[in-house]
Amino acid sequence: MITPVLPTYARADLEFVKGKGAWLTEADGSHFLDLASGIAVNSLGHAHPDLVKIIKSQAEKLWHVSNLYEIPQQRALAEILVENSFADTVFFTNSGTESCELAVKMARKYWFEKGYHDKFEIITFEGSFHGRSSAGIAATASEKMTKGFGPLLPGFLSINWNNHEAIKNSISDRTAAILLEPIQGEGGIRVVPEQCLKGIREFCDENKILLILDEVQCGVGRTGKLFAHEWAEIEPDIMMVAKGIGGGFPLGAVLAKENAASGMTTGTHGSTYGGNPLGCSIGLKVMDIISNPNFLLDVNHKAKNFRAGLSELLNKNTSIFEEVRGKGLMLGLKCKVQNIDVVNAGYSNKLLTVPAGDNVVRLLPPLTISDKEIKQALEKLDCVMTELS
Repeated sequence: MITPVLPTYARADLEFVKGKGAWLTEADGSHFLDLASGIAVNSLGHAHPDLVKIIKSQAEKLWHVSNLYEIPQQRALAEILVENSFADTVFFTNSGTESCELAVKMARKYWFEKGYHDKFEIITFEGSFHGRSSAGIAATASEKMTKGFGPLLPGFLSINWNNHEAIKNSISDRTAAILLEPIQGEGGIRVVPEQCLKGIREFCDENKILLILDEVQCGVGRTGKLFAHEWAEIEPDIMMVAKGIGGGFPLGAVLAKENAASGMTTGTHGSTYGGNPLGCSIGLKVMDIISNPNFLLDVNHKAKNFRAGLSELLNKNTSIFEEVRGKGLMLGLKCKVQNIDVVNAGYSNKLLTVPAGDNVVRLLPPLTISDKEIKQALEKLDCVMTELS
């Protein structure tokens, strides 16, 4: 018999009732160090006092009015995002999946309005993850994601990851855009080298096509820059954002240059909840905190310490992990054992991690994690290695 909650998740037998900072408390009172952060969502940890204050204050005033009216908080958040990024304009969503839908529509509408009605194909990469909507799974093109959901939305061409020759050979008169994650999250914390990102930007410029970056997981301070592509000193034309920007509240956005967004005129897209006063008030506070240069310097400091500690663990015991991957506080451990065994051993050591593709375990702590908590995380991972040896 089916359960009241649709059984689409393989859930761990854990039930958390409270959180503070980098810690979660289970129903039985056990405390877990959270290196999952709701899959890179709780960027400022659990129950951050500034976010709690904002939620309480705004909830007493106004939650939702719809986009039929002007929303000052939405306008203010858009202005901050434009000021701190490549973008000229922003549309607010509730999730990364919704951001993907708009990014695809925006790119195709751009060419349609220019009279290129056959220019709709978007090049994507093996191992990517762009959400679970029809456009998202078509863009991902993995059998695990698409099986049973056909026919797939046409117009996507998936090629081997990080293969510049394949990119060159795939561009045609039908190509509208290239879509990729600067760091693949679900794909196994695979970092696109900075030189490759620069090369892809050059391909797009040479062929006059759009570059769409999916920074749903790697954006908003996660890598030690506000956005991951900044490390390569490039700019996309369109960018998808979500997860960390809401600090745990459902909030996403699509950022775009004026030219790329030119086809999205009145009536071409909408969202009932997207950009409501409550969500944008929270997003404003998250951006205020994370965009501070000193905050990002601190993320880089902690990331350096964490990575150094992980490297020491790998040198100490070579039978469990073979590689540390990632950038900033978006880290991954390539496993020699099954990654799910590492995740489960983490549970028994009161540690939360996230499995990913390519037999990787993701470490996605709150950006506010302390040096002391990083040391505790390393101690728990040492216990995990001992348990699995």
